[in-house]
Amino acid sequence: MSTIHPESESHSEKSSTNKKGGNLSGDGLFVGDVETLEAQGTAHFSRLGWKRLTVVLLVEAIALGALSIPSAFATLGMVAGVITTIGLGLVAIYTSYVVGQVKLKFPEVAHYADAGRLIWGRFGYELIGAMFALELTFLVGSHCLTGAIAFGNLTENGTCSLVFGVVSAVILLLLAIPPSFADVAILGYIDFVSIMAAIGITVIATGITYGKSTHVVDWSAWPKDDISFVDAFIAITNIVFAYSFAVCQFSFMDEMHTPKDYVKSIWSLGLIEIFIYTLTGSLIYAFVGQDVSSPALLSAGNLMAKIAFGVALPVIFISGSINGTVVARYIHGRIYKNSVVRFINTKKGWTTWLALIAVITIVAWVIAEAIPFFGDLLGIMSALFISGFTFYFPAIFWFQLIKEGKWYEKKNLFLSFVNAIVFLIGMVVLVAGTYSTVVDIKRQYTEGTVRGAFTCAPL
Repeated sequence: MSTIHPESESHSEKSSTNKKGGNLSGDGLFVGDVETLEAQGTAHFSRLGWKRLTVVLLVEAIALGALSIPSAFATLGMVAGVITTIGLGLVAIYTSYVVGQVKLKFPEVAHYADAGRLIWGRFGYELIGAMFALELTFLVGSHCLTGAIAFGNLTENGTCSLVFGVVSAVILLLLAIPPSFADVAILGYIDFVSIMAAIGITVIATGITYGKSTHVVDWSAWPKDDISFVDAFIAITNIVFAYSFAVCQFSFMDEMHTPKDYVKSIWSLGLIEIFIYTLTGSLIYAFVGQDVSSPALLSAGNLMAKIAFGVALPVIFISGSINGTVVARYIHGRIYKNSVVRFINTKKGWTTWLALIAVITIVAWVIAEAIPFFGDLLGIMSALFISGFTFYFPAIFWFQLIKEGKWYEKKNLFLSFVNAIVFLIGMVVLVAGTYSTVVDIKRQYTEGTVRGAFTCAPL
């Protein structure tokens, strides 16, 4: 399956095509010569270079992840926080490299689900396809929730939080309309400046407050004394969430004009992420201490938090919308895989595309309202989905698709060991992360420490 590369039309489609008149009989929505539309579509969706790929991956990755890191450091302590952030970042770079190897070896893979077909046939395609769609829809929901939190902070909860959620959903919908990732990459430059400025404002504001403070900030090199397994693992899943870029990599690489250049992108992205996350987590935690909030922008003080959230609005909505675009491209391409409609350059293509984006956004809004707390929403996504897309699926890909020869041969022994460890990391995150997040969600509802679902109460 591919949403990008032209596929042959069926005999009935060819026979019903009037190449001179440019209409497909029986479908008045098709306008123009089919071959022309195919060529235009292929050219439009093959414009991504490695620099723009890096930007798109940055847009998809460095957003909510950076905002959750300081609170994870507060739970794990400075030492464990730094080690976990750097360690998981290096693992994510490696697994992203494996994902790229699969794409180069099997160019027909357009989305993560297609790789699932290679290892487990139709079952793998359907399973990973469902996980892919759910993960990205959850991501859109998390950005919808963050947008609602931002608007509530900016207006001092001036109206019902459900209204803020709806406004956020509408903005996410509008930004998800452009179907080409090359087009989104242009917004990505704004996105990256936005998140860096928001983080910078938060770090500077908390640092100034720290400098003026007369009391000692209670940060620690070690985990909290009374830390529970659940709290510790939710912190770990929040760091895992920050390295979720592999989920969209097949989709993005499918638009590259020179796919082999992806290695430059993942190294650039991975090192930038490790640097930003480690610096953000350690500095804000050191300046604020155990009371650091999640998302971290809330720790900057009332006025500065408003400024930071205002500056962060582009990243909240641009990064969120690109996930909606990716999942819509997957579903749309699957439905119309043998039709020119998949290129979204006909009336029918645009009509179905807009309808699909709307449905995805509505579902994402429902998720945001049903799980209205930031840390646990990120945690459940990390445990159920990112554990696979970033860890155990790439390990399986290496064993089944990339490795040549027996795993115990001398040339394969080291990487066999590495990929076995990566697989185990994914399994631990899946099981322990899911358990911890479910327990914490239940606990927070029982204790009443969060607002109820679908209510007007402040977030």
